[in-house]
Amino acid sequence: MKLFPRPLAIAFLAVFPILFVGCKAGDVSSEAKSQSQAVSVRVSEVTGGQTEGIPLRFSGIVRATQRATLTFQVSGTLKERSVELGQRVESGDVLARVYNPALAPARDSARAKLDELTTQHRQAKREWERASRLHERGVVSEQSLEQIAARRDGLKASVATAEAALAEATQLLEESTLRAPFSGRVEALLVEPDEFVAAGQPVMRLSSPNGREVEVRVPAYLLDHVALDQELPVWPVQDRAQPPQTGSVVEIAQAGAIRGELHPVLVSVPVNTLEPGEPVEVGITPMRLSATTVPMLSVIRTAEGTGVFRIRQGIAQRVPVTVERVVGERVVVQANELIPGDQVVYAGMTRLTDGDTVEVR
Repeated sequence: MKLFPRPLAIAFLAVFPILFVGCKAGDVSSEAKSQSQAVSVRVSEVTGGQTEGIPLRFSGIVRATQRATLTFQVSGTLKERSVELGQRVESGDVLARVYNPALAPARDSARAKLDELTTQHRQAKREWERASRLHERGVVSEQSLEQIAARRDGLKASVATAEAALAEATQLLEESTLRAPFSGRVEALLVEPDEFVAAGQPVMRLSSPNGREVEVRVPAYLLDHVALDQELPVWPVQDRAQPPQTGSVVEIAQAGAIRGELHPVLVSVPVNTLEPGEPVEVGITPMRLSATTVPMLSVIRTAEGTGVFRIRQGIAQRVPVTVERVVGERVVVQANELIPGDQVVYAGMTRLTDGDTVEVR
């Protein structure tokens, strides 16, 4: 076994503790170095991306869902009116009658003409039957038999025409009586007794209590912000302290080609809440997607293009963005990877690279 000289062994033992201590000091310095590599930055939140809307109110008048303006199909003098304003009626009830001196005689004349032609047609049938028997025995010629048959067939057609004329005259006479087409309430009386009423002239208005609706007119751009069965708030104007009723969209007009034209939107409201004729306001909130914005100072430009540094779990991640426009101290950007609430760096980016650990101040 080879032994080291004593002075050399002492020197080796003296150096070893120094090397050991040196290793410990290196570990501490490397840990301190890793801590010192955390870059101090300042961050701000990404805004936008959510839906926003400005509530708008449109005025309208509540009306009955089922309503009718009643008219006579014949002209005449209003001789009878069986109802009063506000009176409730049932379907089929007589509401009014007009007098036209030509209607009843026209019906009677049509009936008499029908009776006359019917009698002649029956007589012609009997004559044809007798002529047919005589023709078989050779007494009546073929030509005479054909003439009798032609007269019989002509009278048959005349009877059909007379029946149609009688039906028309009877219907016109029935049209002089105005009946309720459905159960409801008399909303308006437009003609007074003994006044002359022309055919088609409004006489009274009838409405049913089984439904309520309100029509509002909106600009064309709002048609994209309402849909069938969509619920909308309806406020009574006469008492604004009342909470709004909830209406439902039942009809939406199509956009037209006329510039600036307003388009009707029909909203149904619950029964027994608002009365016909009551002024209301219908609320429509156009929804839009707000722009995504970041601080102007957070946008950097590199060889890879424009981008921002997003901070997640203390790590900087570079996210590419496309700048659209400047809004004050912020810019509107397009970035699929950014969502509202993300933290982006706006100060301390000069020392920052993708993947660095950061310290937010």
